[in-house]
Amino acid sequence: MTLLSLPQRRFLQNLFPCSDCLLTPEEMVVFEADASRLEGTPLAVVRPETEEQIVELMRWAHTERIPLYPRARATNVVGLCVPKKPGIVVSTLKMDSILEVDSDDFIARVEPGVITGDLQKRVEQEKLFYPPDPASLGISTIGGNVATCAGGMRALKYGVTREWVLGCKAVLPGGKTITCGGRNHKNVVGLDLLRLLTGSEGTLAFMTELTLKLIPKPESTASILAGFANLEEALHAIKIMFKAGMLPAALEFMGPEVLTALSDAGAVAWPSTVTASLLLRFDGSHQALQADVEKAEAIFKACNVLWSTTGMGKEEEEPLWDVRRSINPASFKVAPNKFSDDVTVPRGKLLQAVTGIRDIAEKHTLPILTFGHVGDGNIHVNIMHDASDAQELARAKSAKSEISKFVLSLQGTLSGEHGVGLIKAPYVHLQLSKTERLLMKQIKQIFDPHSIMNPGKAF
Repeated sequence: MTLLSLPQRRFLQNLFPCSDCLLTPEEMVVFEADASRLEGTPLAVVRPETEEQIVELMRWAHTERIPLYPRARATNVVGLCVPKKPGIVVSTLKMDSILEVDSDDFIARVEPGVITGDLQKRVEQEKLFYPPDPASLGISTIGGNVATCAGGMRALKYGVTREWVLGCKAVLPGGKTITCGGRNHKNVVGLDLLRLLTGSEGTLAFMTELTLKLIPKPESTASILAGFANLEEALHAIKIMFKAGMLPAALEFMGPEVLTALSDAGAVAWPSTVTASLLLRFDGSHQALQADVEKAEAIFKACNVLWSTTGMGKEEEEPLWDVRRSINPASFKVAPNKFSDDVTVPRGKLLQAVTGIRDIAEKHTLPILTFGHVGDGNIHVNIMHDASDAQELARAKSAKSEISKFVLSLQGTLSGEHGVGLIKAPYVHLQLSKTERLLMKQIKQIFDPHSIMNPGKAF
């Protein structure tokens, strides 16, 4: 490991005084990993509070050829925040101000360290709505959501994060600043650098401010949790719902292995005959919601639903969505380790995909949990295993490779919302051609000629 020189340490201490510059192993240990549980080597950890500090850091790191790793709460599960090469971790947790909420322009300006759920609560005070809702919205930050182009449960109706980013300020390696987009809801001048930065996983620039699009807050919401005898009947019900012209705000499915894990983790409301479940939410006016709920319940009844419960309004709905949020903790009662994957397939191939993944699980004698956003074909695939067992770990790695190839054979993609990071990087060549990867590397070379921004990630 290359240690920082004394002048380099002094520069950082001067730029980031007191506790905003961490240099000892004990102080930095928590910054070695993210939710992927992969580990790297930070040479220092800094906590900027201003754009001016970022400018000076980017100028210095570019000259010194020292890697920088932007991070906030490190909820990423693919190793996106891990310092693969020894470098400096840049925490945005002190850049956490909501700078402006404008109900006339329907925008919010925020710093990257703002927690997504906090922003949603703030804009709702103005009867406004910021739809993106990754499962980690209570702890993940806007900067991380934009870096990965996060999705979430409402992506079916409202799209992923990129649809809600109107502008940003960013600092390039070397210290130059750029402003992409702005407050306008339409802008087609020049190449779309904003879209390029959104989802770039921190490999091109450091975003210091984001302008987000808002819409009026829906009047009310309603949710239905429904259980079926098998996946075929559950997914058939969704097909009928779409053909009937219905578009829920959110639509989730949980496969048999997930329901077993939830049952083993504690009491569940549904009978043991339920082996597949759907969870959906509608939003809109009170009158429209009542009609949507009645129509959905009628469709489920015609599709042999075994059990269902409906909640109107937040107080009744939250217990239903707590079931979905319980999947992650319940999964670790199945096995101590997991590869947390997320893939997407065309909507019409969802059943084929889940069935094929279950076949791979049986082949490798591993529990693989499948659940996710049925409305946009986004499947979360948790390959559960005991990493301390060398043979079981090898089977898990083999299963991951097979699932990646199988999903691509269905014209799917390797990632729907988690990004690529380190974990998916070995498989990118299966989806992107040599020419496409070369173009991406050339673009990075223009933004970041010395490859100091989150090196080794994305592509």
